[in-house]
Amino acid sequence: MSLTFTVTDDDTAAALGSGSLPVLATPRLLAWLEAATCAELEPDLAEGSTSVGTRVDLQHQAASPVGQRVEVTASSAYVDGRLHRFTVAARHVGEDGAAGKVVASGEVTRVVVDAERFLGRL
Repeated sequence: MSLTFTVTDDDTAAALGSGSLPVLATPRLLAWLEAATCAELEPDLAEGSTSVGTRVDLQHQAASPVGQRVEVTASSAYVDGRLHRFTVAARHVGEDGAAGKVVASGEVTRVVVDAERFLGRL
């Protein structure tokens, strides 16, 4: 699954409190990567099911300024019953649409749950 976002002022470390610079914040980048894992998993979910994130291993390797387009990808790397592990990555997207510098790479693990039962345990 591939999704593309453009970094805005609201996505920066300064805006999110994860730093003081006007560059893509790691928490926002992680949210975008998790959105890609959810989109990848969604077509396979039974009615009433959803997934929850349980583990993240992320290396944020390059800064992205406001206005930069960033493509995030998620691909299934491992499945064991309800557990799904994804390889995730992010790259800058050039003016011509070509993939550029690697921004991040890592893994996100999600577990499929029954939404009603999960919320009932809170």
